[in-house]
Amino acid sequence: MTSKSARWLFRGAAIYGLIILLPFYFLERQVAAPATSLDHPIYYYGFVGAAAAWQTVYWTIGGDPLRYRAFMPLAVLAKFGFWIPSLILWLNGRAPTSTFVVTNGDLILGIAFILAWRSLKAPA
Repeated sequence: MTSKSARWLFRGAAIYGLIILLPFYFLERQVAAPATSLDHPIYYYGFVGAAAAWQTVYWTIGGDPLRYRAFMPLAVLAKFGFWIPSLILWLNGRAPTSTFVVTNGDLILGIAFILAWRSLKAPA
């Protein structure tokens, strides 16, 4: 993978993430309210805010992938940190298949982030 393709990957991931996440600020009743155990909206909005903040990290990495290469493993952890629990919940029947399918985007991006990190040379 070239620096240019890594730039497109991380910048695209940031845009994709914001497109997915920002509508959640307006969907609390549809998304969080049915979860009876999620009785504190702070968890819902805290998750959305923290995940949206990570999109700025992806955008920054995409601005200069060679310079910010050291942050790429953290980007992988963020993607797998969401996908692995969703897999476990789905396997245990605690998440619907439709939701799990959507989270596979995080798996794909996590793998792509690994490939970008491994293919780019660290700056001298």
